[in-house]
Amino acid sequence: MIYLLLPAGYEGLVLRLAGAGIMSFVLVALLAPRFIRLLVRYKVGDRPEFDHANLNELTRHKSNTPTMGGALIVAAMLVSIVVFANVFGNMFVRMGLLVLIWLGVLGGIDDWLKLRHAPGAPTRDGLRSWEKLVFQIGLALLVSIFMRNYYRAVQPAQFLYFPFLVDPIKIGLMVHIIVTTLTMVGTSNAVNLTDGMDGLAAGCLGIVALVFLLISFLVSSISFTELFHLPLIDKSVVEMAVLCSSMLGACLGFLWWNSPPAHVFMGDTGSLPLGGLLGYIAVVTRQELLLLIAGGVFVMEALSVMIQISVFKMTKGPGGREGRRVFRCAPLHHHFHLGGWAESKVVVRFWMLGIIFAALALATLKLKID
Repeated sequence: MIYLLLPAGYEGLVLRLAGAGIMSFVLVALLAPRFIRLLVRYKVGDRPEFDHANLNELTRHKSNTPTMGGALIVAAMLVSIVVFANVFGNMFVRMGLLVLIWLGVLGGIDDWLKLRHAPGAPTRDGLRSWEKLVFQIGLALLVSIFMRNYYRAVQPAQFLYFPFLVDPIKIGLMVHIIVTTLTMVGTSNAVNLTDGMDGLAAGCLGIVALVFLLISFLVSSISFTELFHLPLIDKSVVEMAVLCSSMLGACLGFLWWNSPPAHVFMGDTGSLPLGGLLGYIAVVTRQELLLLIAGGVFVMEALSVMIQISVFKMTKGPGGREGRRVFRCAPLHHHFHLGGWAESKVVVRFWMLGIIFAALALATLKLKID
């Protein structure tokens, strides 16, 4: 809306970036107390339950802490994006809103199904993994088709760019679909796995959002794309920076109430859409592989789960003998928690790793082999 009020030829990008970030922060930070009371009233409380007795004991104090706080994050982002981004004149922004709403609804349904189960029930599973994957993959397919067809003339959409290499490689439609799907679905689920400690996911998301705010600005400028050997996508891609600013502000506002000890949890309602939106922005800016570096914490968390499950199944013996465990518990943050680290120490150290990964990702912009 603000974009439509600006004088012709004036984009006011800095103003809109600041506005989107500040509005998201203020909306989440100020509305959170009332939203938390609403969640408490309707008994939307989390009950951490793991297949590990010691971990259940360590997290017992979190029982009945309100969850589904991600709904407030998504709502605040939707408002700030509509107000400060070029929604009506930019298809990239509208697709970003679709990603946010689609995965927000999916995460909300998953959270609600988990909360229906009474304490002590034999299971508190939400949607089955394959059910979530069907909707996540379906969304990724829509995004891939959009990127290949809506901007058919935009050459970078036909290439895959590597962080340390100057020259990209040309990819066909099927490879593009696979890369897009892996990026969006993988990031969405990786952020979901990371959301297991007070402030962990929100802090790491804010760090990566800041990286891609800068990337979105660089790939829309001819001078910067030449300087850093980045693909010149389209001037309209700069609107992705507004989405990143909105995400950064919302995560900081949520962190105000989610920092240890948390007053509210994000839940799948927040982790799935925020991770999916990050993946979408990486696809639009053609920096899918750079996301693997910038989001190194999310990669670590996802890999720890994959390794734990794979090794456990491969070493499972006959007669019901349990398989071998590589980590005390997965995802990785629980491994360190069970190892004696205080939860706050795990979170802060993972934030530090997130900053290091972000700095490395930005360093690759100049560290390229021709």
